[in-house]
Amino acid sequence: MRRSLLLLSAGLTMLSTGLASAQNNTPHNLILFIPDGLRALKVTPETAPAMAEVRDKGVNFKNSHSLFPTFTMANGSAMSTGHYLGDTGVFSNTIWSGYTSGPAGDTVVPFIENDAVLGDIDEHFNGNYLNEETILKMARDKGLSTAAIGKVGPAYQFDHTDHPEKPGLHSVVIDDSTGGKTGVALSDEMKDALTRAGLPVAAPSRGDNAKAGDAKTPGTTVANVAQQAYFADVATKVVLPMFKARNKPFVLVFWSRDPDGTQHNQGDSLNTITPGINGPSTMASIKNADNNLAQLRKALDELGLAASTNIMVQADHGFSTISKESKTSPSAKVSYDDTPKDFLPMGFLALDLAKALDLPLFDPNDKNAAVTGNAHPKAGNGVLGKDPTKPDLVVATNGGSDLIYLPNNDKKLAVKTIKALLEQDYVSGLFVDDQLGRFPGTLPLSLINLRGKAATPTPAIVVNFRSYASNCGEAPTNCSVQVADTVLRQGQGMHGSFSRGDTMNFMAAIGPDFKAGYADALPVSNADVGATAAKLMGFTTKPKGSLVGRVMTEAMPNGETPKAYTGSIKSKPAENGLRTVLNFQRVGSQRYFDTAGFPGRTLGLEPDSDKQKTAGK
Repeated sequence: MRRSLLLLSAGLTMLSTGLASAQNNTPHNLILFIPDGLRALKVTPETAPAMAEVRDKGVNFKNSHSLFPTFTMANGSAMSTGHYLGDTGVFSNTIWSGYTSGPAGDTVVPFIENDAVLGDIDEHFNGNYLNEETILKMARDKGLSTAAIGKVGPAYQFDHTDHPEKPGLHSVVIDDSTGGKTGVALSDEMKDALTRAGLPVAAPSRGDNAKAGDAKTPGTTVANVAQQAYFADVATKVVLPMFKARNKPFVLVFWSRDPDGTQHNQGDSLNTITPGINGPSTMASIKNADNNLAQLRKALDELGLAASTNIMVQADHGFSTISKESKTSPSAKVSYDDTPKDFLPMGFLALDLAKALDLPLFDPNDKNAAVTGNAHPKAGNGVLGKDPTKPDLVVATNGGSDLIYLPNNDKKLAVKTIKALLEQDYVSGLFVDDQLGRFPGTLPLSLINLRGKAATPTPAIVVNFRSYASNCGEAPTNCSVQVADTVLRQGQGMHGSFSRGDTMNFMAAIGPDFKAGYADALPVSNADVGATAAKLMGFTTKPKGSLVGRVMTEAMPNGETPKAYTGSIKSKPAENGLRTVLNFQRVGSQRYFDTAGFPGRTLGLEPDSDKQKTAGK
C-alpha cells in the first residue's frame, strides 16, 4: 500500500506541474471557506442560501469525508497540506507532545487551538510540527498575496511557520487572538487599513456565545455573530481590496467558527438528547456562517474579482449530540459534584483505565496532582503510572474519540489496555499502532492512514466511542448521537467519532476552474481539498510523507473521472466476539473512510455489516 501511495504522490505532482503550465503560471485566485462543523444535509436554500447556491450552481460533492479522528486541527492539517494525519502528526485537538509545553499551561497534553502553543510546538519539532508545507506558505513563497482569517488555531495552522515577531513579511493572520498577547502581530499596513475602514485592531470576544454552562445551567442560545461579523468585515473591507490593489493572485482562508462553536455550547437541550444540536441556536449559527460567505461573494462581485476567483467550501467535520450514558463504566457509578447521577464524568476513560490497570492517575493539567476519591481530571487528560513525569500510559481526551499513548512501547500493557477497553459499552472500535503488533478485536493505525512520517508522537491506541441515531425526525446523520469524553454536557454538541454523522461534512465549490451544476458522486476528503488547492494554484511540492490526497479532477472542466469501489475490512474477533469493522470507498489506491467500529455501536455500521465480505488490503 505504501508503494501505491508513493506512486500516487508522484502522479499528483506531475499533474500539478502540467496544469500549471496550461494556466501559463497565472493561477486564478482561491478562497477556502470552512464552515466549522457543518453537516452536509443541514444545508438547504432556506437554512443556508449562499452555501446552497455554491453547491447547486457549482460542484456538489455529495460523497464527502472528514478524516478520522474527526477533529478541527486534525482536518485543518489535511486541508492545509493535502496530507493525512499520519504525516501531519495532528492526530486530534489535544495530543501528547512528549515534552512539557509552557504556553499550553505546563502540560504534556497541549490543546493546540492556540497560536502560542502552535509556535511552541513548532520550535520543539524543528520549526515545523506538521512536517509538511502548507498551501498558504507555498503561495506566499511564490509571491502571491495570502491571508488566514477566523477561528484561532486552524486559521494560523495554514501558515504557522510565519514569524509573528516579523509582521508584514508574509501572510495576514486575523483570529480570536488578534490584538492580544498571544496573537500574531499585525503589520503597520494592516493596522492603518483597519483604522481607515473603521475597524478595531483587536478582535472582539465571542461574548455570550462562549458560555457553555454546566450541569445545572444551560449554555448559549446565541450564535457567534459579533466576532464573525468582524472577521467578515476585515476580509471584505480591508483584505480583499488590498489584494485587488496589488494586482496579483491571492489565497484567502476564512475559517468560520460557526456552526461548531454554537453547536458545542448550545443551551437548547441541557442533559437531554433531543433536540440536541438541532435546536434554534444551531440553526442560527448555520445562518451566521452562511451570511459570512454571502458577504465574501458580494465583495468579490463589487471588486470585479468574482470571475477570476475559485471558492471551495468545506466543513472540517460533521457533528453529533453528546451522550454521557454507560452501563459498564466504573466512573459512571461514582458521585461527582459537577456530574449528574449515573452520567459519565469528564475524563471517564482515564479514570476507568486507572482502575482496570491498577495504576495511579495524575492530572497533567493540574501540576500532575494525584486524582483520587470523588475527583476527575480537570480537562479529562490523564497520565498513569507510579511517576507522573515518566508515565506508563497517557490519555489525551478529545471528545468522540480519545488517544492513548504508551511512552515505553510496553506491549504487555497494550494487551491489558485493549482488554479493558473491550469490556466497556462506550467503546466502538480500536486502532492500534502497527509497531505494537496485531490484536484480536482491533485494526492497525496504518489502515486509516494514521501511520506515516509524523514528527509528533504517534498514538499507541485510538479509541472510537459509541454512536447511534436519535429519533430526531431527520436523516440519520443529522440525528447522530455519540458518547463523548468532554466537559460539555449530555445534549450539547461534539464530534471526533467514526460515525458517518461525523465523517460526512459539507463540501462544494464554484469558480472558473470548476464545473457548473455538477453533482460529484465520487468519494472526496479533506486531504483532497489540500491536494486540489495546490493543483489549482500550480504548486509543486516535495513531500516528506506519502499519505497524500488526490486531485479532484472529476470536478473540473475536461477533467478525468476515475472509478470508485467499495470495501470492508474486519479484524479477528476478540474473546468476547467484538470486531473492529472498517467500511471504506476507494478511488485508485486512495481510500475514503466511511465508518468504523463495532457493528451496531457506530452510526452507519449496522449489526448486519459484520456479515459483509471482507476486502483484502
